[in-house]
Amino acid sequence: MPESNESILGKRKKHLIASAVHYYKTPVQLVKAKGQYVYDQEDRAYLDCIGGIVCISAGHNHPKIKEKLLSMLEKNEIQHTTLLFLNHHVTDLAEELLKEAPNSIDRIFFTNSGSEANELAFMAARNATGETVIVNLRHSYHGGTAAALSSCGHHTWRFKAQPTAAVTSAMEPYCYRCPFGKKPDSCALECAKNIETTIQTSTHGKIAAFIAEPVMGVGGFITPPTEYFHEAAKIVHNYGGKYISDEVQTGVGRCGGAYFLSKELGIDADIITMAKGLGNGAPIGATLMTTELSNPLTGKLFFNTFGGDPFQTAQAKVTLEIIREEKLIANAKAMGSYLMEGLKNLQKNHSWIGEVRGRGLMIGIELVKNLETKEYATAETAEVMEIAKNKGVLFGKGGLFGNVLRIAPALSITRGQCDEVLKVLDESFFEAKLKF
Repeated sequence: MPESNESILGKRKKHLIASAVHYYKTPVQLVKAKGQYVYDQEDRAYLDCIGGIVCISAGHNHPKIKEKLLSMLEKNEIQHTTLLFLNHHVTDLAEELLKEAPNSIDRIFFTNSGSEANELAFMAARNATGETVIVNLRHSYHGGTAAALSSCGHHTWRFKAQPTAAVTSAMEPYCYRCPFGKKPDSCALECAKNIETTIQTSTHGKIAAFIAEPVMGVGGFITPPTEYFHEAAKIVHNYGGKYISDEVQTGVGRCGGAYFLSKELGIDADIITMAKGLGNGAPIGATLMTTELSNPLTGKLFFNTFGGDPFQTAQAKVTLEIIREEKLIANAKAMGSYLMEGLKNLQKNHSWIGEVRGRGLMIGIELVKNLETKEYATAETAEVMEIAKNKGVLFGKGGLFGNVLRIAPALSITRGQCDEVLKVLDESFFEAKLKF
């Protein structure tokens, strides 16, 4: 028999660190998964609409991935090696990923996570420019390691001892809550121009890099206009910096246009980082850059014990093959559009829905108590999630005050499953409303 939730919760409380939290008032114990669904210890199915945490791109336990890994085990392929030795899985994946990258990007290094990918991006930019300052955005999130977390735009993720030297923050491109009080018809990209003001007032006039997510993940799937990135890149390069596009969540075609959203939007990026959906749940990240940025690293040693391990890189390569063969990027676009249309129809009937936003299968629903004041509906969001979970659909949560439902299922989600999402959300909003 599976261990009880109460037993696991007791052990977590006794042994894990105090910041190890869980979703839901009544937590879910997940023990197996297949396709779009995950299952608890009582074999109850849940439609996984957050894809692990935006990590499942091809679907849980895809048959082709299982076949590949079992084959490697049966052949006694080496489970761990490093770049100090040769192994073809690393270079096979590198070749395939670089085919999808913007033309100027031609170098790659593999890490264990998006956090480490961003750490390497910062180091490469600082090394190449001779500058130290990184410009980030308020409401951003780039990982849990030292340099990455120092560029985090959420107080809830920051700790008292977190260093913030050599970083500075520009205003967020958050159209629904524009920090400049603008509307779409009056916007002159003040948020992008604020990057220049930030450089002029909080640095010595030169920077190492600027980092931005094309869709701000933990921030609540904030979706800036395409023009923002073009203006931002121009400013960053004018001040000697390198543009880092953090695609840890937006990568692998999740946004329904190209494998890299940077390529689709025409962002003039010098470095692209990715992880999460890259390995369909395997612990792998990657930092892609230009030769111009790679060459100055010559003469120094950089090492990652597990970066580029055979099983992780093999799984990532198969994931990329599945995305191509099953045309999952096109499906992400189609199902994303279908969900967006359905959610905007729900918005007409539910006054808590302040905005529906996103790209492809990366959709945020911002909940507010009042459409005029836009007061954060934090408790209401948690209640909707709880009810939806009890109805068999799991959502994610984001935003500075936890008032944004995040939808990021596997790219293989079907129209019927999208209908299930919309039905459960509609019912959950009505039921949650009765409690407030």
